Amino acid sequence: MRFMKLTGNKVALRTIENSDFPVLFEFIYGSENPEWKKWDAPYFPHKQIPYHTFVEQMMKKSTSEPANQMVILHDEQIIGTVSSYWEYEPSRWLEAGIVIYVPEYWNGGYGTDALKLWVEFLFGQHDIARVGITTWSGNDRMMRAAEKIGMQLEGRMRKCRYYNGTYYDSIRMGVLREEWEQLNNHL
Repeated sequence: MRFMKLTGNKVALRTIENSDFPVLFEFIYGSENPEWKKWDAPYFPHKQIPYHTFVEQMMKKSTSEPANQMVILHDEQIIGTVSSYWEYEPSRWLEAGIVIYVPEYWNGGYGTDALKLWVEFLFGQHDIARVGITTWSGNDRMMRAAEKIGMQLEGRMRKCRYYNGTYYDSIRMGVLREEWEQLNNHL
């Protein structure tokens, strides 16, 4: 895959390189219960995998064109990742994701900046009408970041996420291409 770097106000997104694998592995699997996992779908188990399996998975992802995952950088240091996946490719239903692994960068607008860059990239790379995210009602920061960049609540499946003895809603948010272009002054 060709090298790419997108620069925002607080962060940059960059193509994942092989030299990033040890850092990403440490963020994702360096702890059995990482802090970031309490916010990123904590109702799904966090299963440890060996480093060589992680590298194989990353090698497959890093060769996709256009990119379906990038690292989030602040001052050239990795603080997270953005990703995308096809919910249903024949109908061009694309979902985006974001994880900030480093708690010091929560609540500072870094995720919002990264999400905005990523959605702009996805609209530029794909012939799609919408970009969406899926989260849960316990993740206020994710919902707030999505709302700040122009996403709207599109669906709420009530009490279908069970975590730490409490039911939460599954949340779907999205933005249409024409809404995105209007919000971001595209000609």
